[in-house]
Amino acid sequence: MTLTLVPYHQDERLPDSSFPLPGPSFITVTRELPEGDVWERLAALFELVSAEVTDQVVGGTRPSVVSGDCLVSEAVLAGVQRAGVDASIVWFDAHGDIHSMESSTSGYLGGMPLRQIIGDDSELLADRLGLRPLTQERAVLVDARDLDPAEAEFLAASRVRRCTVDDVVLPDGPLVLHVDVDVIDKGDLPGLKYPVGNGPSYEAVLASVRRVLATGRVAALDVACPWHPPEGDDDVIRTRLLRDLLTA
Repeated sequence: MTLTLVPYHQDERLPDSSFPLPGPSFITVTRELPEGDVWERLAALFELVSAEVTDQVVGGTRPSVVSGDCLVSEAVLAGVQRAGVDASIVWFDAHGDIHSMESSTSGYLGGMPLRQIIGDDSELLADRLGLRPLTQERAVLVDARDLDPAEAEFLAASRVRRCTVDDVVLPDGPLVLHVDVDVIDKGDLPGLKYPVGNGPSYEAVLASVRRVLATGRVAALDVACPWHPPEGDDDVIRTRLLRDLLTA
């Protein structure tokens, strides 16, 4: 495993202290972002992420990428594809992240990456990264207990696979594993930006992630940490969580 930190929430640079990573050795991807809209800025940053992921896959290691939101998943998948690996995606999240620009009422970009991965609004980011869209049945959405009405409507008519953390049904072949830490019930992981209750426990999520990794088919792991700056014992919990996920 080679660990890469992308310390951003969208195009906002976050302090490295937001990510209490296990061990001192990791690669940090940063750059001075160009002028332009947020998609241009993200494309400039994520081009570096994709290149790093490609180099690691070609070199025979499994990249593990940690960032402040889910958008970097597009860069991770694009990097895996550039390395010649035709991977599907397994998406652990309390939310659907499957809005289009048209369907989103909030305009929050972090609610859109999975929809872009399956081909919608590809001109915004995927095309700039050379990401080849996946067919819907090659996307597995795990948990997603908090859906907006437009997301629920889209998913009901789609071929995106849905399952619980206790019963993850995997597509064939290589996988990119995306874990948004807010898939964990908010009672087990305080300080989240978008907390959702009535979800799986810390241990249930970790056990499920371990089962996916144990298949030996995960080409890259992508962990999104959309949380507020730590308070009280938050750092203790977050350090444990990142250690458990990254060494699962």
